[in-house]
Order: sequence, then structure tokens, then C-alpha cells
Amino acid sequence: MLDAWRLAVGTLTAVPVGGPVTVDRRTAGRAMALAPLAVLPLGLMVGLIGWLALRLDLAPLVAAFLAVGALAAGSRALHWDGLSDVVDGLTSSYSPERSLAVMKSGTSGPAGVVAVVVVLGLQVAGLASLLVLDRGFLLAGLLVCLSRCALVITCARGVRGARADGLGVTYTQTVSRALALSVWLLAALLAALVADWVGFAWWRGLLAAAVAVVVVLVLVRRTVRRFGGVTGDVFGAAMELALAALLVVFS
Repeated sequence: MLDAWRLAVGTLTAVPVGGPVTVDRRTAGRAMALAPLAVLPLGLMVGLIGWLALRLDLAPLVAAFLAVGALAAGSRALHWDGLSDVVDGLTSSYSPERSLAVMKSGTSGPAGVVAVVVVLGLQVAGLASLLVLDRGFLLAGLLVCLSRCALVITCARGVRGARADGLGVTYTQTVSRALALSVWLLAALLAALVADWVGFAWWRGLLAAAVAVVVVLVLVRRTVRRFGGVTGDVFGAAMELALAALLVVFS
């Protein structure tokens, strides 16, 4: 389990941790299930920025931009790169081989840039609406952690990988569907409880989790049909889209 924890933290955050001794598919699957806990430092960081913004009377929009920027730095901006690459791949060609080549090129096309701007804008606007609330910073930090539950869907059994190599090959099809369902049910319950405590209707937490799941499922379905499977870039895109979906529902 220690190897899985180190793998999750080292992969999903910029927090320095010791490398895992063994990295196999079992360890990778456990790491994906631990993802929401592994990014707790990032959730705390976003919550702290929100708390300080309230105390310093910063404009919510300024605080939200600072939080999203810090979150990107805390994850090495890898997820944003994944979102850009996936959208470029989806809009480049109907040939899976050509799309995968575009995604691997490392450059950002106009479609990818627009996608990043739109999703980033949704995250900032959603965060800004939470950070005006007395306890909104706590919900914001929780949603950052819950957005990483997207990984149990992208890595669920039955979702094949698009490549025989690359970052995603170790993780694909390592999470059982029962575990994926359990993770999201727990996420929905936590979202509902904290939403009620912050001042939202409890059902909004359930709705937010449901919308995030649908968004990730649509992404996975689309990429499997277009690319032949998922990649590490799809993992990153799924997390950023899940966070945007969660924040939009609470906005």
C-alpha cells in the first residue's frame, strides 16, 4: 500500500516523495483509488488561498485565479497539457493513428488552446462563486480532491488503452468497476454532507457528483471511439473536466 501511496502522490502532485519500490498493475490500480486522498495537499492549498482571501478581503475572482494557478503549479500543469492534447487529437483527424500522433507532438493547436481557456474559465468562475461564502473555501478544497475520482473511471476494467506504450499503459484496466462505483458513491456522499454544512441544499452534492461522472464517461466513450482507447492525456483531461463540472453545479 505504501508503494501505491507514493505512486499516487508522485504522479498527481509536485510534492516530493520517495519513489515506490515496485510499480506493477496492482500497485497502479490502488494508486488510482487513492488519488482523491493523494491530492489532499492541493485541496488544502486551494482551501487556504480561499480562507486568506476572505480574511484579506480579496476580490473572489482574484482569489479564484490564484487558486487555479497554484493548483496547476502543484500538479506541474500536466493535466492541462493533457486536456489540450486530447482536444487537439479529437479535432485533428478521424484516423486514430493521426490523432495519436498529433497528441504526442507536444504542441498546442487552436482547439486545444480554446478548450483550456474555456475549462479554466469555468473553474475560475465556479471557484469565485464559492469563495464569497464563509465556508466556501472548505467545499472548494474538497471538490479539488473529489475531481481526482475521475481516474477510477478512466482506469476501470473494460476501458482499453490506445497505445502499447506511454504513461497510461500501466494504469489502464487496473480498477474494478465495483471499486470505481464505490469511490464515486463515497464522493457523492461527502459532497452532499459538506454542501449541506456550507449552506447548499444537500442534493446539490449528489447532482454535482452525477454530472461529473457523466462528463467523464462521455469523454472516455468519445476517446475510445476516436483513438481506440484512453491515454495518459485522457486521464489529465478527465480530472480537469470533472473539477469544472463539480464547480459549475455549485456556482
